Amino acid sequence: MALSRIWSAFIIIAIAAATFKYFSSGNFKSIYNDMVVGKSGDTIKIQQTDVAQLPFQIKDSLAKKTDFSQNKIHYAKKDSTNAVSVYRVQEADGVISTSKTAVEICGGLIGIMTLFMGFMAIAEKAGGIRFLSRLIQPFFSKLFPEVPKNHPAFGHMMLNFSANLLGLDNAATPFGLKAMESLQTLNPSKDTASNAQIMFLCLHASGLTLIPVSIIAIRASMKSVSPTDIFLPCMIATFFATMAALLIVSFKQKINILQPAILAYVGGISAIIAALIFFLTKLSKEDLENVSKLMSNGLILLIFLAIILGGIYKKISVFDAFIDGAKEGFFVCVKIIPYLVGILIAISLLRTSGVFDMIIDGMKFLASLSGFDTRFVDALPTALIKPLSGSGARGMMVDAMKTFGPDSFQGRLSAILQGSSDTTFYVIAVYFGSVAIKNTKYTVWAMLLADLVGVITSILLAYWFFG
Repeated sequence: MALSRIWSAFIIIAIAAATFKYFSSGNFKSIYNDMVVGKSGDTIKIQQTDVAQLPFQIKDSLAKKTDFSQNKIHYAKKDSTNAVSVYRVQEADGVISTSKTAVEICGGLIGIMTLFMGFMAIAEKAGGIRFLSRLIQPFFSKLFPEVPKNHPAFGHMMLNFSANLLGLDNAATPFGLKAMESLQTLNPSKDTASNAQIMFLCLHASGLTLIPVSIIAIRASMKSVSPTDIFLPCMIATFFATMAALLIVSFKQKINILQPAILAYVGGISAIIAALIFFLTKLSKEDLENVSKLMSNGLILLIFLAIILGGIYKKISVFDAFIDGAKEGFFVCVKIIPYLVGILIAISLLRTSGVFDMIIDGMKFLASLSGFDTRFVDALPTALIKPLSGSGARGMMVDAMKTFGPDSFQGRLSAILQGSSDTTFYVIAVYFGSVAIKNTKYTVWAMLLADLVGVITSILLAYWFFG
């Protein structure tokens, strides 16, 4: 299975890289400790030495400023002495802390899951999910030919895609997990991903989002002159990634995307998005923030109101239905803990072993040899970590903004890359784990290929808009 092989490769490569660094450099004698029990932000003392014992380049740098770093090794000299402290700062948690973090993530998800699954149970009993299924069925029946007409999965998937479009991550996950559960009822091989599940997950993970609210907020907090200027490139990049996911999976499943229903819906959605982009780009920064809050939070309240009114109209016990659904949400969160722990510890090992740093350094070297503009490489850590960890990629984006400035080319590109896709391996672990799928077939490479399209598009757009 692809996911099993990739997971094993992550761990083997991370330990091999750490072993190489341990024996090849005196700066990493505690690297095994870092990988197991270390915590992000820890200061790891390497040695205390005299400034005279250091290479000339480092001595020259310390003469200009008393705290200097090179290749992520820090040198701190006291003004009154020649003593220099050599140390490292750990950038990610070790596997022990990461395991705790995985459980905390699931714990934080429990409240959200119980809330939305509770309301979804009311909607199902009131017939709201069937109504949504009939509404989207002409389009989805072409992309998901194995799903029967008016099946509830259509309604769940529509809610998931709608939540993603408006950046409602908290709502998208419960809707998506419910969609996976509905599709699993149609799956003839319960431990192997069905075509419908693969199509849904690849479209979901492409991360189509209309307004990247969190990215705009971070840029504003870092004193960007124009925090919303990445909105249009983000929207275009994530749209290309979604179309790539659709084309890749359709090709693999032999689905004819030139069918009139598919072309009509995709064309209609594209036209609506284009119109919204045209409208939103005309707004000021303050107006855009107000509209985004109104659209996102207002939609959630509108959904809640419609569900309650529908339940009352159908004369069902809305509170009892809510409790039944909320219980289901709790058990789903507990079920996904092992899968989330497994993925996150592999990511932790890759980061603490320095594998990501080696990849970035290699990319910079190749880009410099080719004569290309190497500025884009400084933003690539965000793209490399995004399929593995959303919070890690966010940290890389913030780091790029701190280092180069929020309005620099690198800072803007890192923001576009952050908004152009979802966390592929996290999504696979959580969504397939919720229904105990073990054989993911070609899901991983299809999603990574769509991610690659998003990355390439983001880089090209960054040069087009800001280069």
